Amino acid sequence: MRYDTSLLTEQDIYLFRQGRHCRLYEGLGAHFLELPEGEGVHFAVWAPGADHVSVIGDFNGWNRRTCPLKARWDSSGIWEGFVPGVNQGALYKFFISSPDWSGEKGDPFAFLWETAPRTASVVWRSCYGWKDGEWMKERGEKNALDRPVSVYEVHPGSWRRSGDGRFLSWGEMAPLLAEYVNEAGFTHVELLPVMEHPFYGSWGYQTLGYFAPTSRFGKPEDLMFLVDTLHEAGIGVIFDWVPSHFPDDPHGLALFDGTALYEHADPRKGFHPDWKSCIFNYGRHEVRSFLLSSASFWADRFHADGIRVDAVASMLYLDYSRKDGEWIPNVHGGRENLEAIEFLRDLNTALYRDFPGILTHAEESTAWPMVTRPVHTGGLGFGLKWNMGWMHDTLSYFSKDPVYRKYEHNSLTFSAWYAFSENFILPLSHDEVVYGKGSLIGKMPGDEWQRFANLRLLYGYMFAHPGKKLLFMGCEFAQGGEWNHDTSLDWHLAEYEPNAGIKRWMEDLNRVYKSEPTLYELDFSHDGFRWVDARDRDASVISFLRFGKDSSEAILAVCNFTPIPRYGYVLGVPFGGRWGEILNSDAGIYGGSGTGNLGGVAAVEDPSHGFPFRVTLSLPPLGVVLLKGKKP
Repeated sequence: MRYDTSLLTEQDIYLFRQGRHCRLYEGLGAHFLELPEGEGVHFAVWAPGADHVSVIGDFNGWNRRTCPLKARWDSSGIWEGFVPGVNQGALYKFFISSPDWSGEKGDPFAFLWETAPRTASVVWRSCYGWKDGEWMKERGEKNALDRPVSVYEVHPGSWRRSGDGRFLSWGEMAPLLAEYVNEAGFTHVELLPVMEHPFYGSWGYQTLGYFAPTSRFGKPEDLMFLVDTLHEAGIGVIFDWVPSHFPDDPHGLALFDGTALYEHADPRKGFHPDWKSCIFNYGRHEVRSFLLSSASFWADRFHADGIRVDAVASMLYLDYSRKDGEWIPNVHGGRENLEAIEFLRDLNTALYRDFPGILTHAEESTAWPMVTRPVHTGGLGFGLKWNMGWMHDTLSYFSKDPVYRKYEHNSLTFSAWYAFSENFILPLSHDEVVYGKGSLIGKMPGDEWQRFANLRLLYGYMFAHPGKKLLFMGCEFAQGGEWNHDTSLDWHLAEYEPNAGIKRWMEDLNRVYKSEPTLYELDFSHDGFRWVDARDRDASVISFLRFGKDSSEAILAVCNFTPIPRYGYVLGVPFGGRWGEILNSDAGIYGGSGTGNLGGVAAVEDPSHGFPFRVTLSLPPLGVVLLKGKKP
């Protein structure tokens, strides 16, 4: 073996130990090298608690003695060495020992793993010719906060399957997904974690391979092809990413060198009670470099347009899901995780610095302030935050029988009070259709017609409300049963007329949403929204206006949350002239009753609701109408 082949410079080691290295995947792990004596692989692994490390694999009969690594001279805790003759696809692990412990571990920086339940890392050098140059140049405009963002959330293992029930490969999925998403009108696809995970039923949220796409669906190049195909179709790609916790499988990161290396040793800080998994030690600089490098890896090597950070609330609070005595306060006696806060700020700073046009998303379920405000102003620096409050209140409201909705009216109107405190995205995600919660259509009350009308109303209200949009796969055609990760979606339902109506409605919502700047340009500004009437609780009707940068246009959204059509309904509007009905969820093509306004109404000069003009409308039962007006 040779040891003088390190890919790590003194500057790399300095940044690594400072917690500011964002490209460790270029030096740690397994990398091919061409030397005078031939090609081989340079291995490097961080194991500061070890007194012996060797590479074992199918190339040396898994012998713990033949390929020892050498500790670097700089006390970094990195062991490295060159093994000649190792080829693409070789299986390997690290054998690590200390005076009191020894074990075999997979490579934390492996680019590919064996398919579970097998646990070896795979030597892999990707070679892919990207064709998305134009997209990458222009994606900053696509991801801008004043542009439409409508996200289709996808679990790769259960979106579609083959006729015999097997997974589709990334390559098989690519053209099908691109065509379908374009047809449905979404602007982005969000993939549940694609990173390698030992337990399929975790949906990827128990990540083990932070630098490897799961081999269940193919090789890394196959995932690159999927992203490339989506980009060529004009569709952005967001990767879910989980820096909040990791599983304790024996071949993974837990007790990596016999010590709590990546996690905290004290379970009050290092073990997550909800997910029965380990919590990263954000105070350890080398761990922060590991995580920063992982996020950068997916943006760099896989051209991710967005990184959605899972379970941010669990990172921010030391007492998250813990009782008194089960957590340790910070140095000031508080419950805030100061190291995690600093890490998240460093994460967003690095991603926005190194990858122009990227957009980061936070799944943060509390009222933590300034999640989407710049780091230099004291914020966490995310681009978007999931609006969990809107989601909970809205679904709670829609689950009520319409006769009782007037008593829950504040659940609808409350979101306007905080809608502009953050850059929100409105999520109807996978979390709302699992664990006994049923499907979205299953949450809707009433007979079949009312349930489908309610679902159309929910989607129409969502697309009119300020904020970007996210919908889980299957919801766009009213998947009937709760999501099951072990089977394909129930695609046959899309042929059933009520479901087909929902799908047509979603397609038209996306079409109108993308074509009307009024519905997205000022999503995060008070100037983009104004109530017309938020107080008609007795009729369970709300009405509001959306404005864009062109103040001479407006869209009036009116939602009737009861099955009673309302005729002669008067509302104030800012402009005279014709207000054209651009969408009506009760139209016959969507499965509705056809109640509407014959394409539009004329506004007359007669003050109402604080506006100089008024319109008189017919409100469909359990329906939403959008009308567009222009200043004459």
